Formats: sequence, structure tokens, C-alpha cells
Amino acid sequence: MQESPILSPDPRISFSRRALLTGAAATGACVLMHPFSARARENTAHLRIMETTDLHVHVFPYDYYSDKPIDTAGLARTAAHIRQIRAEATNSVLVDNGDFLQGNPMGDYIAYERGMKHGEIHPVIKGMNVLGFDCSTLGNHEFNYGLDFMLKVLDGANFPFVCANLSKGTLSASARNDELFLKPYVLIDRQITDGAGNAHLVKIGFIGFVPPQIMNWDRRHLEGRAMTRDIVQAAKAWVPEMKEAGADIIIALSHSGIDATAYSEGMENAALHLAAIDGIDAIMTGHQHLVFPGPDFADLPGVDAQAGTLFGKPAAMGGFWGSNLGLIDLMLEQDGGRWKVASFTTEARGIYHRDGRKAEPLVTSEQDVLDAVRADHEATLAYVRRPVGRTSAPLHSYFALVADDPSVQIVARAQIWYITEMMKGTEWEGLPVLSAAAPFKAGGRGGPDYYTDVAPGPIAIKNVADLYLYPNTVRAVAISGAMVKEWLEMSAGIFNRIAPGKTDQMLIDADFPSYNFDVIDGVTYEIDLTQPAKYGADGSLADPKANRIVNLSHNGAPIDMRATFIVATNNYRAGGGGHFPGIEDDVVVFVGPDTNRDVVVRYIVDRGTINPEADANWSFAPVPGTTVLFETGPGARAFMDDVKGVAIEPAGDGARGFARYRITL
Repeated sequence: MQESPILSPDPRISFSRRALLTGAAATGACVLMHPFSARARENTAHLRIMETTDLHVHVFPYDYYSDKPIDTAGLARTAAHIRQIRAEATNSVLVDNGDFLQGNPMGDYIAYERGMKHGEIHPVIKGMNVLGFDCSTLGNHEFNYGLDFMLKVLDGANFPFVCANLSKGTLSASARNDELFLKPYVLIDRQITDGAGNAHLVKIGFIGFVPPQIMNWDRRHLEGRAMTRDIVQAAKAWVPEMKEAGADIIIALSHSGIDATAYSEGMENAALHLAAIDGIDAIMTGHQHLVFPGPDFADLPGVDAQAGTLFGKPAAMGGFWGSNLGLIDLMLEQDGGRWKVASFTTEARGIYHRDGRKAEPLVTSEQDVLDAVRADHEATLAYVRRPVGRTSAPLHSYFALVADDPSVQIVARAQIWYITEMMKGTEWEGLPVLSAAAPFKAGGRGGPDYYTDVAPGPIAIKNVADLYLYPNTVRAVAISGAMVKEWLEMSAGIFNRIAPGKTDQMLIDADFPSYNFDVIDGVTYEIDLTQPAKYGADGSLADPKANRIVNLSHNGAPIDMRATFIVATNNYRAGGGGHFPGIEDDVVVFVGPDTNRDVVVRYIVDRGTINPEADANWSFAPVPGTTVLFETGPGARAFMDDVKGVAIEPAGDGARGFARYRITL
């Protein structure tokens, strides 16, 4: 296959995609065809493959947590691109790459409040049906509400779902003998028109994959009912059969991101290694909430982040929440009666452009998509506005990565309250209960507005969902004081190593997810930033001599490394999520039926009025003559003086609309 990374293959043709899109969309002007369509001749044809991924129920361009419209999300906005792109080409297909079912209060409202009866159609499926999707695969979040709920949702789709590595019960000796929940692949006969106006049939194959880690992340729903196979092994089994069945073009729908490390069985992000499999022509990838092609994946072996290729094959990742549409353009040609890829381009087309702190929309919503889910949208608004209690102090997460934080504090207190009660009458009653909680909304890839910010006064369900984004369930582990320290050492990997005596060093490692920065409440400790990180992102021991966690105490005395502690956490962490050392099945002592979010709601209802003021149980160890910089949302300015245990001052504007602050250590 020949790689064609140039946007316009004909040097005589040049155009700006943004100008084309915004101009045509705004004025209704005639649409300029893509160069592949313009250049196609007899027995050559242009095929466009469009991808949404990680929609997380974002159909309306609306932030239910802040209860306001937004310009940076929503399938209704992405729909404008879909229709524009179809108009630019003679032939096109539209696919989704998974994680469409959970991720905002609309998903929770349907799952927990309204329910799904057979014959009902989920709102995200309504939106997808309006747009005429051709195929989809499953993401890991499809399983958060259980298999039965998921299967009812899939029944409402006017398009097929494929997943080649999710089986019922146990795995067979051979992948082709696995009893799968869904078809491993589908072959679609698509009539396409070549450059001379002649109609041809092209057999397009779609094969799908889900991260094997769902067996840990949603074990309570899947254990005993399902099993996953390695993504690459499943592809090697099924792709040859697709070719034998006559597939001209094979497109992998991989809800699995791009990881350039050497292949290992069970990889979570296996898209790059999928591209190495003979017979796969294009990769639609996702799961990482990033954009490809683009700088997020620059300089990785086997990856061309500018051309949008994985081992020389075209690939696209369309961001998340409908922020971008992944797009692969293929120039097909007949070869011995079969069609093959002769050339290609790749792109991720955004629905907005960020100018400093402001997001400028590039498209407007498609009305028929909005209309399809309007009743569900209105019901969700009523659901999230329901009050459950009051807070006497503001709840915000602007400084959650640099100081003890009220939004994390309230989750930690609720978990301790719940687990202390659950331990009564068990062999663990009377042991000290600690609580591990992480900031979920802490900027990062979510942007400068992606923070919790709740004013004193009534707390509604939308505010609790804002505090705890995911429908995790409560778990508790029994571990030693030494393991508590190692848990915190892993969390401290979010910080860059700081050189003493130097000023304005960047504090946060942007590649470390904030949801893996656990703060453990019930102990006090300091973090020595001059030390290297002890653990790598995969939980591997990076520096055995490192000692970032210092002055770790419990009840005012140095922690007893041999004592046993109960730590309240969630199913993701207790199931191995984040690769925290020693946190696995054999230390789990309680598996709760309740979501962490519901526990927070119950805690607020029980208390009536809460005081979420942080108690500063952790801080940075002093480093004289040293300053560091970090970025947070512009709204942080109002709360800067309230932060305990750290000296913070403004330091100008950061990148992408963030504000920059300085800490004197």
C-alpha cells in the first residue's frame, strides 16, 4: 500500500479544510469535492471513512455538570462535519469506536432512574440512528451498567455492532471457536461510483476490539459471564477469515489507543500492533481521549503523527465527546477484479478552535439530532437539578493537584463513613479506616473549564456527579502501613523531579492522569519533590532507592509499617486500574453494591449540611530557594487565598486557555 500523507494529492489543487467547512456551512454554497473524488477515473474510486469515538453520551452540546451549553462537545455538532464530508465525496461510511453509553448524567439518568425496557431506544442511539451509522464496536464503558442493560441498548440500533475479543463464559482453545457476544466482524457490500460514473460493489469489512482490562474494571458485571481475548491474537484469527470471505477493504474499529512499547499479551492500547497485521487496511482508534493525527503521538517508533499512520497504514482518533471527527480518505483502485488501497490521507476534524481561553465553534448543531433526544435532554436536566443537601463552603478542584482539596476531601469523608459502617460485624471491625480519592475534574485534556466549582448553598445531583464523574463501585482493601506508603509513592509520580535552588520549574507531568493521583485521607504526609519517582506509569519499579513520601504519620505518630489498615477505594483501583503496587484481588476485603457517587449522595443527605473544608493532611516538603509552576483554570483566582499548606501566587497565562501559578516550596 502506498502512503500519501499530503492533504491534496494533486499539487494543482489547494484548499483550506476549515475555510471550506465554515464557508460552505455558513452560506450554503456549493461544496468543493475532495481531491480524491476530483481525480478518480474509471476503476478508481474515493472512499471516505468517518469515525466518532468516546462520545460518552454527549449528544447535546451541553455540560450537565455546570448546567450550561458548550461549544466543545456533542454529536449534534459533529453531525455537521459528517454531512459536510458526505457532500465532499462520492462514497462514504460512518463508524463509531465505542464508549458511547456512559460518561455524563444523561447516561446515569437512563441507567439508574428511567431504565431500559425492551423496545426502548437509548438517547445516544437515537442520535446515531438519525445520522445513519454503518457500524460500531464496544468500548470499556459500555459495561459500566451491566451486560443486560448494554444488550438492550444495542437492540435499538439501526446498525451492527462488532467485537472479536469478547466471549461468553470462558475462552476456547482457538479464537474462532469462542462463543462471542457479538459478531466478530461484518462485511458490507457498498455500491460505490468510480471517477467515470460507473457503479461497482466493494465489500468492506469491519472488525472490532475492546480492551481486555474490562474484566478487571467491571468484574462485578462480567465475572462468570464473559471473558476477553488479547486484541492482536483475536485479529490474527479473524482477519484471514474476512479475506477468505471476500473482503476488499478491512477496517479495524479498535477501542484501544496507541502504545509504542513492545507488544505484550493483553495490552490495553494495542492499535499500533494491530496495524502490523497483514490484511488490515485502516485503523480507527480511540480510548485515550486524544487526537490522531496530531502532536500527542509525535516521535513514537512506528508512528507518523503528522501523516497519521501506524506502521505505514492510515489511522485516525477523533478525540472525545464529539470534539473531533476522525477521517480517513482512501483512493481505491481495481486490481485483478478486487479493490485495494492505492493512496490515502488522514485527518481529525475539530468542531471548535481554541483561541487562548476561548473556544470558537466551527459548526452549529444539526437540528434533527437535537430533536431526536430533546425529551431525554429535558428529563436529564430535571434529574441533575434535584437538590440533596447543602454545603457551607465552596467545593472546587482548581488546586487539587497541588494541595489538599475540598472536592477530594468530601469524597474521602463519605467513603470513610460508608466503609466504617460496612466493617461492623466483620473480622475487620475496629481497624483504622483510611480513604483513597483522586481529583477527576482537574483540567488536563478536558481543558481550562474542566474543574469542579460549586458555590455554598444547595447541592444538587449534578454537583455530586461533578464531584465523582464515574459510576465506580465502592471497594475496600486491607493492607499494611508499608503498602500505604507505596500507594502514595505511586501517586506522587504525577510530579516532575525538582532541582533544589532553581526557580519556575514545571511541577506536573502532563502525561500522568489526574484520576491516578490518589490522596489518602486518615494519614498525614509530605512529598519530597527533589526525589525521583519510585514507580513508572505501568507500576514498574523505576528507582528502588527513591523516597518521595516523607513524615508519613497516623494519629500523630509515624505510621506502623507492619500494622493493618482498611483503605476505602473503588473497583477500578482495587481491580488493578492504574497499576498501583500490591493493590489487587488478594487484598480486597469488601466489594460494595453501591457506587461511590451514591455513597457521596447518601453522606450529604445524612449530614444535611456539609463542611468540605480541606484539612491539609498532605503538603510538599520545603525546598528553600525553589519555585515551581503549574496550570489550572482561570476560575482558580477566586480561591487562591483559601488554599492551606502552600504559598501560591499568579504567574500569568498558561497554554490553551489555562492560568499559570507559582508555588514557593
